[in-house]
Amino acid sequence: MRHVEGGTAVVTGAGSGIGRALAQELAERGAHLVLADTDSSALRDVSKSLGARAVPTDVAVPEAVEALAQAADGARLVCLNAGIVGRDLGAPWEVTADDWDRVFAVNVGGVVNGLRAFVPRLLAADQPAHILITGSLAGAATFPGGGAYGPSKHAVHAVAEHAAMVLAGTPIGVSMICPALVSTGMSGEGTDPSTVAAQALATIDDGTFAVLPAEWREVVVSAATRLASGQHPEPPHPGAAR
Repeated sequence: MRHVEGGTAVVTGAGSGIGRALAQELAERGAHLVLADTDSSALRDVSKSLGARAVPTDVAVPEAVEALAQAADGARLVCLNAGIVGRDLGAPWEVTADDWDRVFAVNVGGVVNGLRAFVPRLLAADQPAHILITGSLAGAATFPGGGAYGPSKHAVHAVAEHAAMVLAGTPIGVSMICPALVSTGMSGEGTDPSTVAAQALATIDDGTFAVLPAEWREVVVSAATRLASGQHPEPPHPGAAR
């Protein structure tokens, strides 16, 4: 985190949940913050409380993310965190076309637009920098139901891995947090966002690519083994790997 302390950090989806917790943790570490969210009111509140610059941004719009990158010139940490669950949480055929489009536009497009806007700038600067991507357990294990959210997070994980491999050997690190339920606007129960934020920032310090909840790690390994051996998928449960 040495290249972040005192430097500029960007957080998308900073108005609530994990994004807000990341912003608070980074403010305590001395970062100069540029915060983004579609909720202008929530963004204004958190930015005011942390002395940060607010840039209302819809991460699904490439031009909006490009404007964010211009506003955050010289950023050394980019947290691509913004995400939505979607309205339709049933089976794939029960999700409307509009919901598929919007969830993928925000969750996947938001990461891709962020990479497109920031990575060339980071490479040109040729200084230590980091990209932190908010994934999900739903992108590492497949759950029945949940609508477009899980598939979108699987795509996010693939994009994060792709970016990490391409950027290997450059001064730019890439890491990803893959939480299970988090107590945010998306869910009324789960892990406190501040805990997830601290774990996410720890990946920068220790060089870890991804952080999964300990109780789900064997489940993820088991699911990959089932796929590789041609077995049919099963609904995942913590501690139920075999």
